[in-house]
Amino acid sequence: MPTTPPAETPRRALQSWWSRSLQFRTIVSTILLCAIAFIGIGAYLSHQIANALYEERVRQYQAEASSSLTQVAAQLRQSKANDRTSTAAQADDSLQSLQRTTSDPGRAYVLSPFPAPNIWVQTRSTISPSVIPEALATKVHEGNAQYSEATTIIQDGRPVPAIAFGQKVKLPPNNDYALYLVYSMESIQKTLDVIHRVLWGAGALMIGVVGVIAWIVTKSVVGPISQAAAVSERLAAGDLQERIQVRGDDEIARLGSSFNNMAATLQSQITELATLSQMQQSFVSDVSHELRTPLTTVRMAAEVLYGAKDEFDPINRRSAELLYNQVERFDVLLADLLEISRYDAGVAVLDPEPTDLTALIGRVIDITRPLAEDAGCEITVEALATDPVVDVDPRRIERVVRNFIVNAIEHGAGEPIEVVLAEGPETIAIAVRDHGIGMTADESRRVFDRFWRADPARARKTGGSGLGLSIAEEDARLHGGWLAAWGRPQEGSAFLLVLPRVPGGSAEVSPLGLPPGSDRVVRRPLDPAETPAETEQKG
Repeated sequence: MPTTPPAETPRRALQSWWSRSLQFRTIVSTILLCAIAFIGIGAYLSHQIANALYEERVRQYQAEASSSLTQVAAQLRQSKANDRTSTAAQADDSLQSLQRTTSDPGRAYVLSPFPAPNIWVQTRSTISPSVIPEALATKVHEGNAQYSEATTIIQDGRPVPAIAFGQKVKLPPNNDYALYLVYSMESIQKTLDVIHRVLWGAGALMIGVVGVIAWIVTKSVVGPISQAAAVSERLAAGDLQERIQVRGDDEIARLGSSFNNMAATLQSQITELATLSQMQQSFVSDVSHELRTPLTTVRMAAEVLYGAKDEFDPINRRSAELLYNQVERFDVLLADLLEISRYDAGVAVLDPEPTDLTALIGRVIDITRPLAEDAGCEITVEALATDPVVDVDPRRIERVVRNFIVNAIEHGAGEPIEVVLAEGPETIAIAVRDHGIGMTADESRRVFDRFWRADPARARKTGGSGLGLSIAEEDARLHGGWLAAWGRPQEGSAFLLVLPRVPGGSAEVSPLGLPPGSDRVVRRPLDPAETPAETEQKG
C-alpha cells in the first residue's frame, strides 16, 4: 500500500480540518480577510507617509542647498586670489564652510572643474564624484541655474537613496567649476523602517486579537452545533437517552431545547413502534406455530379426498382438487411465515459446508424441470467459475436459486432461461435471466418487499406465498452477500446473487453484470437495509 509522503501530510491534515470544521474555516477566513485588509491599508498609509516625509525633507534640503550654493558661489566669485596656491586655499576655505554651516552629517560636496587648459584647483570632494548623476552634470555644464537629481550613494557598504543639487561656479583664472551638494536620505529610510515595524507589529497584534475574537465567537456558536451533531450520531446509533445540555435562554438554547423535545418524541415513537413490531413478530410466530397442527390434520384429510377423487362426481372431484391445491399453498405460506419469523427474531443460523454450486444449480434445475416443461421453457447453464466450491449453507442457497428459477419460469412467457455462474477474486455470483414480460425500474427496486407483486391480479401457476424473494434476500444477507434485480418491460428480467468466497469475506462488487453479459458493474447497495436494487456504472 503506498505511503503518504511526509511533505503532504500537513497539507492533507489542513484539507481535512478545512472540510470538516466550520470553526476552523471561520477563523482562518476571518484572519485571512483581516490580513488582506491590513496589508491594503498599511500599504496605503506607508505610501502616503513616505511621500509626505520625502517631500518635506526635499523642500528642506532644497532651501538649505540653495542658500549654501549661492553663498559659496558668491565667495568664489569675489575672490582676490591671483595664483594657484591662494586660489586653492580660497576654494578649500569656502568648501569647509559648507561643512560648518550644517548639522546634517549626511551632507557631502563635490567640486569638479570643467575641462580647460589652465586649471588651478583640482577636484575637491567628501564623496566619490561618481555618485553625481550624468543628467545633473549635463544640466550644470550647460546652464547657470541650480539643478537637482535623485541618486544613490554607498554608506557602510550598502546603497542609500540620496538627492544631489548642483550649480556652476567660477574660480580664477576665470575657469568654470561644477559645485554639488549631496544629501543622504538614510534618515528618511530609518524613519520609514520604524513606521513599518510599528505597522507590522500593530497588524500582527490586530490579527491575533481578531483570531482570538473569532475563536471565542465561533466557539460559542459552533460548540453547541458540534454537540448536537455528536448527540444526533449517538441517537442514530441507538442510544435514545442522549440529550443536549441546554444553558441560557438564547437562540442556541432554544435550538437545544427543540432538539431534545424532538429526540424525546422520536424515542417515544421508536419505542412504541419497536413494541408493536415485536408484538407483530410474536403474533406471526405464535399463529404460525399454532396453525401447524390443524393444518396437518386438514392436509391429511385433503390428501385422502384427493386420492379418492376419481370416485366422486365432477363437482365434488373439482372441490377435492381445489382443496388439495390450496392446502398445499397454505402449507408453503405457513412455512415461509415461520422462516420470516425466525429472521425477525434473530435466531436464524447458518450451517455452512463446502458446496459445489454447479451441482447445486443442477439439482434445482432437476426439481423445477416439470414446471419448465409445462411452461415450454428451456433452461441452460453457463458455468464460468473454475472453482465453484464455496462454504455456504446449501439448503438456503438452493432455496434462493429455486426462487430465481421459479420466478423466471412463471414470468418468462415460454422463452429460454439462462443461469450463469461466475467468480471474482473475492466473490462468486449466480444470475438467472429470462426474456419474458420483464419489469420496470421501480418494480425491480420493490421486488424484494414482503408480499409485493407487480400485478396483484396476475394469475399464478405455482401458488407462491409472496415471501420467496424476501426470504432469499435474508438468506443472502445471512451469508454476508446480497441480491440485485434488473428488468425492462417486454425484454425480460434478471436476478443476481453475490456471495463471498469465504465466510466473513468481502462481497462488494459482483463478477457478473446485470443483465448477465452486459458491461454494467453491479455493487453492493450503500445501505444494507435498503432493497438491493441494481446499482450500475458503465464499465
